[in-house]
Amino acid sequence: MMHSDAGTDGSGLNKCQRWALIGLQILIGWHFFYEGLAKLLNPYWSSAGYLGEAEWWLGGFFRDLAASPSAIAVIDFLNIWGLTLIGLALFLGLLTRPALIAGMVLLLLYYVAAPPFPAYSYPMPAEGSYLVVNKVLIEFMAMGVLFAFPTHRLFGLDRLIPWPGSTKHQAKPEGAA
Repeated sequence: MMHSDAGTDGSGLNKCQRWALIGLQILIGWHFFYEGLAKLLNPYWSSAGYLGEAEWWLGGFFRDLAASPSAIAVIDFLNIWGLTLIGLALFLGLLTRPALIAGMVLLLLYYVAAPPFPAYSYPMPAEGSYLVVNKVLIEFMAMGVLFAFPTHRLFGLDRLIPWPGSTKHQAKPEGAA
């Protein structure tokens, strides 16, 4: 049974579903933005330690990057500004779909560099004890859920942009009032 307010925005979602998706997007946006800002404001932060402890498939590649000061400078810049801009985009609802894709790629890189597998131990203690699933993987999947739904049509500045395929901004057919 559909609620009476389902689909009023063309999404087919009821009010509770829309607010749940918008809330999830804002929270993830804030998390990314805060992580980027915290790294930007900490003059001692570097990704070298994280990458230097990398395990699994690409462990050697990530450790090689950690050993290169010029690679670390580029990675740190991209990480800081990627987190900050992805977070800001999600928080404001601007370029939501590209931001979600970029965020998922970033989270996938974090997961691949340091997966929470029982066979691996890292010098830096992880939050809690995980077995395959950690907060990175959960946030990755949450972003996948946001991507699967039309959140860019529900919230934020994206609603003001005449995106291709958007029924809101399509020209009326001839003879229509």
